[in-house]
Amino acid sequence: MRAAALPFLLSLLLAACAERPGPGDTPYAPGPRPGAESVDGLIVGHRLMAAGEYRLALKAYQRAAADHGMNADVLSAMGSADLALGRLGQAERLLREATEADPRFVPAWNNLGVVLMEKGEIAEAARVFRLAYGLDNANSDRIRENLRLALAKLENSSYSETDNGDLSLVRRGNGDYLLLTTYRTGSAGSG
Repeated sequence: MRAAALPFLLSLLLAACAERPGPGDTPYAPGPRPGAESVDGLIVGHRLMAAGEYRLALKAYQRAAADHGMNADVLSAMGSADLALGRLGQAERLLREATEADPRFVPAWNNLGVVLMEKGEIAEAARVFRLAYGLDNANSDRIRENLRLALAKLENSSYSETDNGDLSLVRRGNGDYLLLTTYRTGSAGSG
């Protein structure tokens, strides 16, 4: 019986050796190739934001901070991710830090205006959109539309989201957002 079991055991042993994975043949995701450059965390984060993966985008932006430091672009991107996640307080704090880091960084001002609109601080949002529009030399239709909506809401005290529509955010360009209103048909005062 021992003699008959020996060939069977040897064949099992050889089969196990043949199936052992090689150095690059593992069930795990490959690590970085030696000497290869990693993809910029800001680019990864922007792509994740476009895909609606806000938590992953925030993590990518946090990794980008290790490479770039906490500059206006990184702070603005992190604030935008927090805004998309509904974390208005954190988003406002980060976007204010971004505007302090670079007072001429237009996307941070625009996104801060969006946060303020979401919080119902319409007068300050209008001031911030005005500043962003001026810094952009009136070149951005998106910022002009945000300013127009803020001014309309500020001037018309009867303007409300229930009368005229629901506000929504749309990602645009390098971490800035456009504030849109989806108008309902049949509502009083809708346009």
